[in-house]
Amino acid sequence: MEYYIHYKDYDRRLDEWVSYNRLDLAKYKMDLEAAAAAAAKPAVKKGRWGMIPVPERKVTRNMKRRHDEENHVQKTFEEMDPTTAALEKEHEKVTKVKFINTIQMGEFELDAWYFSPFPEEYGKASKLYVCEWCLKYMQLPRTLECHDCKQRTPPGLEIYRRGKISVFEIDGNDAKVYCQNLCLLAKVFLDHKTLYFDVAPFMFYVLTEVDEHGAHIVGYFSKEKASAEGNNLACILTLPQYQRKGYGRFLIEFSYLLSRAESKIGSPEKPLSDLGKLSYRSYWSYVVLSVLRDHRGSVSIPTISQMTSIAPDDIISTLQAIDLIKYWKGQHVICITPKLVNDHMQSRRVPLLQVDDNCLRWVPPVFSKPDGEEDPPSKKQRAP
Repeated sequence: MEYYIHYKDYDRRLDEWVSYNRLDLAKYKMDLEAAAAAAAKPAVKKGRWGMIPVPERKVTRNMKRRHDEENHVQKTFEEMDPTTAALEKEHEKVTKVKFINTIQMGEFELDAWYFSPFPEEYGKASKLYVCEWCLKYMQLPRTLECHDCKQRTPPGLEIYRRGKISVFEIDGNDAKVYCQNLCLLAKVFLDHKTLYFDVAPFMFYVLTEVDEHGAHIVGYFSKEKASAEGNNLACILTLPQYQRKGYGRFLIEFSYLLSRAESKIGSPEKPLSDLGKLSYRSYWSYVVLSVLRDHRGSVSIPTISQMTSIAPDDIISTLQAIDLIKYWKGQHVICITPKLVNDHMQSRRVPLLQVDDNCLRWVPPVFSKPDGEEDPPSKKQRAP
């Protein structure tokens, strides 16, 4: 018998199946009683005239927001608007229990973080085996050993190469099976991801590390072919074995490189995941501070937006997070000095990886529907 465990006040990625001998129910009951007693006891300190209550520390909105972001604290249903709360409850109900514990991919064994809607015979397996080249998933190690995969690169066009780093552009309509497998694998590591099978309306940009064996997938981001909201990124993931190496920031920077090549302003699809929010906030802060440091004279938010392809709302929220903007007489005003900008820049780490604009070999695709077809665009044309 195994028990499915969720740790209170922690992200669901830490959920796990455990055997009974790992459960200390007696200690759990004692901890509950101690917590209840502590909550009922008023906080006091010794004063000149006896015991007096300890005043609570005032927590500002910015302090709470920073604490929640750093500790990945999710909003409660009561803090959400009714529509969002209803959707979140339905999402939690459907994805509450994950059955896959680990995934074997190449030389790496990865812990599964979240539920993913693999077909039932695979989704209920404790361990899945995934071909690192074509991303086909299997139940048995023997099946993977017999899987003679000839593919050594993602099935798309290589649009960027610098050293061992390469990026491939894949049309979801041209390589449906690969992109569906990619989305199912990504859902294991992303809580709020809804795209699994309808991949035709999306382009996928897969980041790889190239060696003598082939191009090993590191991560990817997807992008709508036609976004009504002007989003330049729909979903982003760096596989766990490649995290904390700068690849997530590289993918974010690459999405904005494509936006600049298209002469567009871009923004990621909202809401962002907890890790996604931290990654984007770090990137936006570094880019905006770099512009403010290097720019001479006054500069406006629209000007920064045009220079960086970052949406004005994202620039404003970033400057608010680092207390460099004020709302005065009906408009946002940037309040900085060169010393203040330098102090902020010194506190930020230099990116481990940076995109080289000169290594991009890409022409923005132009999508059109075949005559008489009403489905999402599937015919792709390259602008001259």
